[in-house]
Amino acid sequence: MMGSHRIFAQASLRRQSLFVHVETRRRPRWHWATLLLVIVCVVCFVGLALMPAPQRISLLLQWGTVPANIFNAHDPVLPQLTDPALLRLFTALFIHVTWLHLLGNLLFLVIFGLPGERALGSLRFLLLFVVGGIVANLIGALSLAGVRLPIIGCSGAVSAVVGTYVALFPRARLGLVLPLGLYLEFVRVPAFLLIGIWVLLQLLFSYAGPSYGAYVWWAHIGGFVFGLGFALFSREAITRRLRG
Repeated sequence: MMGSHRIFAQASLRRQSLFVHVETRRRPRWHWATLLLVIVCVVCFVGLALMPAPQRISLLLQWGTVPANIFNAHDPVLPQLTDPALLRLFTALFIHVTWLHLLGNLLFLVIFGLPGERALGSLRFLLLFVVGGIVANLIGALSLAGVRLPIIGCSGAVSAVVGTYVALFPRARLGLVLPLGLYLEFVRVPAFLLIGIWVLLQLLFSYAGPSYGAYVWWAHIGGFVFGLGFALFSREAITRRLRG
């Protein structure tokens, strides 16, 4: 009788152990880069919207990427790459003048950025956004050397994020919460469908403002191609990170 009681107690402990939380060495990582970028873009937009119109226009010309201030069509390109005005390739990423432009960029930044940041890590994702955006603006400025209208917004940077996502997860389906009448419905949408919507939105933005249509495609294509290359270059590091 005592032996059967001991066997029963051991079996009971084994069953209980299935529900015991076992600590693992891998700690959950907090991903902060996407949230930080969204906050900075929103704060800059609100600050710009509260300015008087003359001051707002002056700021756009001062901190947006004005191709004529960076590249002169009649001068060699290489010496111009040392010009301090290249800082505007970075600051222009956080300038938006319409809420529709801001909302479209941030929506797709969140959709593709959150899973992308989980794979890349926050620092590498932030590097992708900033360097990809700078490269996209640089291509836009080169294609419009001499033009005095500013290139603004983070569309090129988001294109880089989209390019990296496509390279890492070519067959992925993204989960979205859609408002359907009075209810919210969770659906999974193929990533390429969302990318098609992104392209259509950028086409709309191309003709929504006086300075968009001339450069948007070269800047976006440049950002997208940079994102593809970034993913291929970082593939081994990403694999090691996910295994660790």
